[in-house]
Amino acid sequence: MSVSKKVFIKTYGCQMNVYDSARMADVLAPLGFSRTEEPEGAELVILNTCHIREKAAEKVYSELGRFKRLKRAREAQGEPFMIAVGGCVAQAEGAALVARAPFVDIVFGPQTYHRLPEMLVRANEGETVVDTEFPLEEKFDHLPEEREAPGVVAFLTVQEGCDRFCTFCVVPYTRGAESSRPVAAIEAEARRLAAQGARELVLLGQNVNAYHGPGENGSPWTLARLIERLSAIEGIARIRYTTSHPRDMTEDLIAAHGTCAKLMPYLHLPVQSGSDRVLARMNRRHRAEQYLRIVERLRRARPDIALASDFIVGFPGETEADFEATLELVRAVGYAQAYSFKYSPRPGTPAAEMKDAVPEALKAERLERLQALLREQQRSFNRTCVGASVEVLFERAGRRRGQAQGRSPHMQAVHVASRMSLVGALRPVRLVGAGPHGLAGELLAPSDARASA
Repeated sequence: MSVSKKVFIKTYGCQMNVYDSARMADVLAPLGFSRTEEPEGAELVILNTCHIREKAAEKVYSELGRFKRLKRAREAQGEPFMIAVGGCVAQAEGAALVARAPFVDIVFGPQTYHRLPEMLVRANEGETVVDTEFPLEEKFDHLPEEREAPGVVAFLTVQEGCDRFCTFCVVPYTRGAESSRPVAAIEAEARRLAAQGARELVLLGQNVNAYHGPGENGSPWTLARLIERLSAIEGIARIRYTTSHPRDMTEDLIAAHGTCAKLMPYLHLPVQSGSDRVLARMNRRHRAEQYLRIVERLRRARPDIALASDFIVGFPGETEADFEATLELVRAVGYAQAYSFKYSPRPGTPAAEMKDAVPEALKAERLERLQALLREQQRSFNRTCVGASVEVLFERAGRRRGQAQGRSPHMQAVHVASRMSLVGALRPVRLVGAGPHGLAGELLAPSDARASA
């Protein structure tokens, strides 16, 4: 039997990294490692990094400084303590990370974490390990079937990588080319998650709606067809997917929003800008009008669908007219939720070499104008929901005593008063109030829900 050891995993960034961190723990479990929330008591610390946000690498190096001090203290007491850096910053930095932080024991990319047991052996023998390859073997074929308990909502990676090469994005360089997992492998993992208590599946991919994994006869399936298959799994009540590219929003996927009852009426569909000129410089390969037509088709298929998006403000060369076009698109769509950021260059991307930078003060001023509009749209959407009866999937206890918290079909946080645990329950709720961060609700009896429907 393996000696019990602790691993501390800090996860940065996207839901894909949350999934990867969980799978790292699964890979390490046969070696006797269990996860801990306290790095001080761990024998192994892993930083699972993300390269999307501004100054991502610098934030990792700053965090490493803290763990360097902890490593020195532990080693002075004769106790083992290893530091590993994984994810997209590790992929981008590679050996340069070790040169700058020589106390790091292991550097590995997002496609090689299935090799962690081998890396630990090499590191224990005194080697500084850097493994940032894009291996020929399929990573998922080497991951253990058993996973740590997923909770009510389970993330499930179905696709990785991206072939779009947006000029601002590092994903094609850190995650590699698009690849899709076979239908059978995804279904098997989904069934195991359901057996462990998952009620909602969130299908993940850097460009998830480009999914084209092989089915039973080897022919490629679309994401819509995969969703239809997964919706038949007993115990799975809800399905979502993220993140999508407008160019891969196929007609069968749009139609699925109207025909698949378990596919939730919420879609995160990044547009980035409302200006065709900026979209062309971003290499997004869609125009604003094409995006708006997709929105129209989605709303015809599912009239109550809630839309979310991403926006980059101050991309090189963005004029006031370009920015106004973004505001015009936001007003035309009406978002339930959105994420918006000032542009910041990512080393190695084409946009980082563009010369016509927008001044920081102007970026900040435009971002505030955009966010004010987006905040008002979110508040407006939440207010229109007050009085409605919806099903809420409860995920956890609320922040206050006697509260339960879950999510509506539209991804809104909803809290209700309850003396009993509702975790894992899908219950009818009447929405009675809208706050800045969610909705207040009252539990309904099933008969009340039918009467108000």
